[in-house]
Amino acid sequence: MREQLRDNYFLAVRMGLLLTLEIYIVLSQTVFTGASVRVLLLLALFIGAMAGKELVEKGKKVFFFAASIFLFFMMFFMLGKEFLLLGIFLYYEILSCIKPGLIWYFVPVLTAGIAGGVNVYVQLIITLLIGIIFIQNDFIAESYRKQMTEDNLTEQSLKRNMYQREHEMQEEVRKGLLMAENQLLEERAQLSQTLHDKLGHSINGSVYQLEAIKVLMEKDPAASKNMIQAVIDQLRAGMDEIRAILRKERPEKYRLALLQLEKLCEECCQKGVEAQLVTEGELSGIPEKYLEIILDNAYEAVSNSMKYAKCTKIEIRIHVMNQMIRCSISDNGIGCNKITDGMGISGMRHRIREVNGILDFESGTGFKINMLLPL
Repeated sequence: MREQLRDNYFLAVRMGLLLTLEIYIVLSQTVFTGASVRVLLLLALFIGAMAGKELVEKGKKVFFFAASIFLFFMMFFMLGKEFLLLGIFLYYEILSCIKPGLIWYFVPVLTAGIAGGVNVYVQLIITLLIGIIFIQNDFIAESYRKQMTEDNLTEQSLKRNMYQREHEMQEEVRKGLLMAENQLLEERAQLSQTLHDKLGHSINGSVYQLEAIKVLMEKDPAASKNMIQAVIDQLRAGMDEIRAILRKERPEKYRLALLQLEKLCEECCQKGVEAQLVTEGELSGIPEKYLEIILDNAYEAVSNSMKYAKCTKIEIRIHVMNQMIRCSISDNGIGCNKITDGMGISGMRHRIREVNGILDFESGTGFKINMLLPL
């Protein structure tokens, strides 16, 4: 309803102004003398033509303007100069439709000085009032509407770009997760194949030797004892080889930790909160214990942001320096004036304290948790 009133306010103002002019002309001096029915009919037709042009397309308005001009000249030449104000109003209506330069809006002021049934000064004041109303709409309000339209288009374009960037970011995160998962699967398959190739024959050989020992134990105890020792040595060598393979082939802990943090960010994005992980430095140098602390604290911090911060953006940043690891989790939410140590905050402090680290909080535009872990 408000939008309809805003869009049609100038139409209502013009129709109200036209009706007021007609009432003023009808009540002025000698208009009613011997011609009241004819005057009322012509005025009704005139206002009908002016209203009708608002109901048709722009190309068809010319017919209603032609009818209005014809009716005006009939009233002006047949009934008197009192109807000059309607001609001035009609002139402004034509100007508002074709939108010429501003100078054309001052032309009616010259014709307003023509003496008629209406007082010249009153006629001039009414002309100026009508001109101000049309100038305000055609130049000031129109420029404002154009600016609003441009702003709306710009806003829509920015929203489209934002949604596109968000979609691209989510797609990149998804591809990164798929690549990481595929790499882990490849490493597991490679590990299984290596264990099978290098240890399968050795274990099978040990089984065969043990079967032979079971047969020879009573017949040749000395030979059986030597064979048992050989199997033990072979199995020990196999265990050493398994340890070496696992040390060499197992996935690196920091890569698994990054994968979990990426999944955490992806879950936030799915819930409507933009989240990203930013890393700097050599992550492979982060000790396993520190990775567990960072993961646990990150999950706790992100969970709190999602529950209480009313945020639209979360950032997890890990920076590995020479003697220190700096990790921060920040959001752009409502912040917090007073920090109360609940179960979550107490757990974060306890984990950081175990490794002689430092934990602090910032609350200004949003909320930020900083962790410093010594290497």
